[in-house]
Amino acid sequence: MEVANEFTMWALFARATIIVKLVMILLVVASVWCWAIIIDKTIQFRRARAEADVFDRAFWSGEPLDQLFDQIGADPDGASEKIFAAGMMEWRRSHRQDGGLIAGATARIDRSMDVAIAKEAARLQKGLPVLATVGSTAPFVGLFGTVWGIMNAFIEIAEAQNTNLAVVAPGIAEALLATGLGLLAAIPAVIYYNKLSADSDRIVAGYEAFADEFATILSRQLDS
Repeated sequence: MEVANEFTMWALFARATIIVKLVMILLVVASVWCWAIIIDKTIQFRRARAEADVFDRAFWSGEPLDQLFDQIGADPDGASEKIFAAGMMEWRRSHRQDGGLIAGATARIDRSMDVAIAKEAARLQKGLPVLATVGSTAPFVGLFGTVWGIMNAFIEIAEAQNTNLAVVAPGIAEALLATGLGLLAAIPAVIYYNKLSADSDRIVAGYEAFADEFATILSRQLDS
């Protein structure tokens, strides 16, 4: 069977004009990029939740905070541990050599943990804007390819002066393929952007709740 009469994905791509081909390639690349981000973020969020659970158990085990800080060090790997380490380092810096506390220790500890939380939030949300961009623009990019392809199909029909379905169908089919690829890229991007954004917000909210609880514990020690 000749390529001109085939309606496979490859045959439709092969018959398309250079502009439509570029649109299709762009959409396929965008789709692959989105799926790479989706898989990476899913793994990252699962690991972040597991690390937070492990650290919470250690934090609430009753072990002295100074001893826990000495175990995890000043530059730990887990996000919850980094927030805890930021607070503990500022806590230790706020002590004078005579054992007293420098004024404003509570505010500095809160700011240190807020900075650590902001860094972790930025790390969690990295890549999500790509999903939002692809989800919002891919259908329009695909529509552009379809409009361009249909325009060229009508030009070919006019030149052939033949409106037979066998002449019209191939050009229309290859033009519509661009819209299909646009939707194929956009739909998963929108769905997972919403899901991953919600997951990121929940994880960050957990970090903020921990920071508030930790700050409350330190403030009790300051008052005592």
